[in-house]
Amino acid sequence: MAEKLKIKISIADRVYPLTIQPSQEEGLRKAAKKIEGMIKQFEQSYAVRDKQDVLAMCALQFAAQTEQKGLDKSAEMIEAEDKLRSLNDLLKEHLAS
Repeated sequence: MAEKLKIKISIADRVYPLTIQPSQEEGLRKAAKKIEGMIKQFEQSYAVRDKQDVLAMCALQFAAQTEQKGLDKSAEMIEAEDKLRSLNDLLKEHLAS
């Protein structure tokens, strides 16, 4: 088992010490960078009084993206299943004749 790695992630002017698996480091650093970019975007676009409001909007945006990806995948699965059923029906017709 790999040794744990101690890193510090900065989000919204706060530093968070984390103990993680080395394989998680890149993903966590990219996520923190994405959050920081989102914070700057919200602060520039809206009159924000509190960092907590900005962080709540970031959390909402990330959650919405995750949910939308799940919905999109479900729609893709339904479409693929329909196409497979159609192909299966065509094969059955061909084999029956």
